[in-house]
Amino acid sequence: MNSTTVRRLALAVAAAAALTGGVAACGSSDDSGDSDKAKGSGKGGLGVSPIAALRTIENTTDKADSAKVESETTMGSVMSMKAEGALGWADGLTGNMTITYTGGQMAETMRRAGTTSMEARYLPEAYYAKMGEQFAAQAGGKHWVKYAYDDLERIGGGSGAYMKDAMQNSTPHQSVKMLLASGDVKKVGEEKVRGVDTTHYSGTVNVAELAEKSSGLSESQLADMKKQLEQAGITTETIDIWVNDENLLVKKTERGEMKTGRLSATAYYSDYGTEVSAEEPPADDTADFKDLMNQQPSM
Repeated sequence: MNSTTVRRLALAVAAAAALTGGVAACGSSDDSGDSDKAKGSGKGGLGVSPIAALRTIENTTDKADSAKVESETTMGSVMSMKAEGALGWADGLTGNMTITYTGGQMAETMRRAGTTSMEARYLPEAYYAKMGEQFAAQAGGKHWVKYAYDDLERIGGGSGAYMKDAMQNSTPHQSVKMLLASGDVKKVGEEKVRGVDTTHYSGTVNVAELAEKSSGLSESQLADMKKQLEQAGITTETIDIWVNDENLLVKKTERGEMKTGRLSATAYYSDYGTEVSAEEPPADDTADFKDLMNQQPSM
């Protein structure tokens, strides 16, 4: 593995992390100022309009601050992966996830680097990925790569800004924002998910119509969401969420078509309020993505 391969692998991990998060993270995490409109809906939004219920669900999930997460994602020929861990979002995104690539180009890239599984740490200012021994052997013995969000934006231009936003906003209530943006969300009914009583909501985001929706999201949020979906090559995306009696997400699915093929993502959320701690890896065991990108290619 030469320096060119090291750079490519580091870039591939960044892109995969952004795609994994970005499916559910399109749009700013800032509230649009009217999340109190639907207070008092209760019971997963029964008895109120779906849009009003979603505003309450978004607000409640946002304020829950943390959760355990299990997910499976397939993104065409790019990758299939599983992830498990815990994330917190009270003051910037933090958390620890174990990511295993199970198929696609990304799995093959990681396999050539000596591993298909890696530890990921989210901190408010940066994302860290722990690579395999073969990577470390070509990166000065360093196992971790630091992706400072601001560096991603500077190095990657428009795509870098997308990666930055996606990594910083990989939280459950972003799926609710996507449903709000669809403008045609409907309540499907009551269903059990892993033994829990839930209310099921569904909607389809049409990118061409996104800016015309008046769903309670701000104009800038809708514009950002549209731009990010277009960058991913998504024209329509169907979002389904299952919400418990406390107005908290239990499950979400996303389905659509990307430039690289079919998108399918499922995530389960549990143990809201769980303690989440993520520490910055040791500096002497961490390579900086910015420095890797600035290295001169070797033959």
